[in-house]
Amino acid sequence: MDDLRIRAAAPADLDTVLAFWKEAAEGTSISDDRDGVARLLDRDPESLLLAERDGELAGTVIAGFDGWRCHLYRLAVHPGHRRRGVATALLAAAEERFAALGGRRGDAMVLNENGLAHHAWSAAGYAPQPQWSRWVKPLRP
Repeated sequence: MDDLRIRAAAPADLDTVLAFWKEAAEGTSISDDRDGVARLLDRDPESLLLAERDGELAGTVIAGFDGWRCHLYRLAVHPGHRRRGVATALLAAAEERFAALGGRRGDAMVLNENGLAHHAWSAAGYAPQPQWSRWVKPLRP
């Protein structure tokens, strides 16, 4: 893992991250646009973590903390870098961030149909919480 570098994204990374998610992430989000990611970085500049190997973007995770809960989104690893410790390193960095901020528990948004992701999250020690379900309402079109 010596060749893997984890760092916080900067505004200059927005277009690269959005293009990366189209290739490496499963599904799309209402916030998967330049304005959405820019707002995230404006509000919490350390929240979007990037994993780079040999100068190439290998993975991402959003590690958002709202002062109460620690939320994980957009864990995505490029297909050419999977099963090489990228997700493990990103989640470790996210958990270190949460611990430093006083967070007590991380939760992850994981698509029900993404079986590959289920294995990765389980291997990292996460499990579904069957008594909860996510309710959403788009606030704008």
